[in-house]
Amino acid sequence: MTMSSSFAVENEKYDDDGVVKRTGTWLTACAHIVTAVIGSGVLSLAWAVAQLGWIAGTIILFLFSLVALFTSLLLTSCYRYPDPIYGIRNPTYKVMVQNILGGFQYKLCALAQYTNLVGVTIGFTLTGAISMEAIKKSNCFHKYGHDADCTSSSYPYMVIFGVSQIILSQIPNFHKLSWLSIIAAVMSFGYSFIGIGLSIAKIAVEGKIANTGLTGLVIGVDITAREKMWNTFQAIGNIAFAYCFSIVIVEIQDTLKSSPPEIKAMKKSTYTAIAITTFFYAICGLLGYAAFGNNSPGNFLTGFGFYEPYWLVDIGNLFILVHLVGAYQVFAQPIFSAVENWGGKRNPQSKLMTKEYNIRIPLVGTWRMNMFKFIWRTMYVIITTLIAIIFPFFNNVVGLLGALTFFPLTVYFPTEMYLTRAKVAKYSFVWIGIKALSVFCLMVSLVAAVGSVEGIISDLKTYKPLKAI
Repeated sequence: MTMSSSFAVENEKYDDDGVVKRTGTWLTACAHIVTAVIGSGVLSLAWAVAQLGWIAGTIILFLFSLVALFTSLLLTSCYRYPDPIYGIRNPTYKVMVQNILGGFQYKLCALAQYTNLVGVTIGFTLTGAISMEAIKKSNCFHKYGHDADCTSSSYPYMVIFGVSQIILSQIPNFHKLSWLSIIAAVMSFGYSFIGIGLSIAKIAVEGKIANTGLTGLVIGVDITAREKMWNTFQAIGNIAFAYCFSIVIVEIQDTLKSSPPEIKAMKKSTYTAIAITTFFYAICGLLGYAAFGNNSPGNFLTGFGFYEPYWLVDIGNLFILVHLVGAYQVFAQPIFSAVENWGGKRNPQSKLMTKEYNIRIPLVGTWRMNMFKFIWRTMYVIITTLIAIIFPFFNNVVGLLGALTFFPLTVYFPTEMYLTRAKVAKYSFVWIGIKALSVFCLMVSLVAAVGSVEGIISDLKTYKPLKAI
């Protein structure tokens, strides 16, 4: 009787893989996805549409929404293997690849995933600093006029962003991040609505849409043929990568409780999050293009497509900043977890790895600090912040990393794992369709990579380390 009771208590505390019971719901998973997907890049989609025009811009926006939805659903069906409901859990993306496709593919996946995650966290540091700097500039322009010299250094803001991440990085794991992701998701809605509202106001005040075209910027009038080609490549890549959240989707699914089955809850989260994302992307991209036309700025708020009302621009940039603070953690937590699990397996008896100290924080509660986690996570944030400071054009590098990892992480591995798990017959209709999608997305990755390389080369021509300090 005692043994039965003890077993019941253990079942109440742990899931079937021995991990403390997961408590996530489809709603928290949806918040994680929206936080990961809707970045401040939503405000740059008008620029992308301007390069492509109404026809291609609209088609590509919705096309990659469907690609992201399709490949994400394939990934969710592989969380448990071989059976999608009763199989063994795959708690991380790379473990999923290892269990389904084997060791060599696992190494390629780990390299692509963590390279992308590190690059994105560095990019968030840069973008967060730009939003803080934009708030200062907005107030400067309001006070001294739109032609005033309001240039300033973004480096102090990168340091501020880094300090905030050192604090938040002490959150133990993904399971404790739900509140931060929900706040970040709300912020993304906030600045998206501000961008939409300002675009509508601009169209209403001027009484007409701006100078636009079915094919975007006109060669010989707005842009040269060479610039049109590079910008088109970058625009296609920007839209494709805007939907890319596959690098964290498995880790997000691993936060879900077992009932209802993870696959059912995750599919609901994915449908909802992609629908929300597509709505905001389409509205911001198309309305922004209608408002600014072929002169669409790289970003509504930080690029000062709008100067007034300055307080609303400030609020929009503040929302972007809060969102990026949360998004950084969504992308950094898998890195933290991977290194800590590796360290724990190599030195299971080390007090540095296992010993925890209870530190009471006034008004917050008790923080269970592990020295290795504290040192490692702090050093990671410091290093990524320093890279952002030294290479302020790193966002173009992030674009290249996105181009190189978009195909394997968003398309190749999800489709190959699904074909293996579902045992789809070779050369069947489904097999041919999935392979055709892979080839198409590979071409998109190559085109975007070429565009990013061109952007990096252009930046290097004028690059001076720490020139603004």
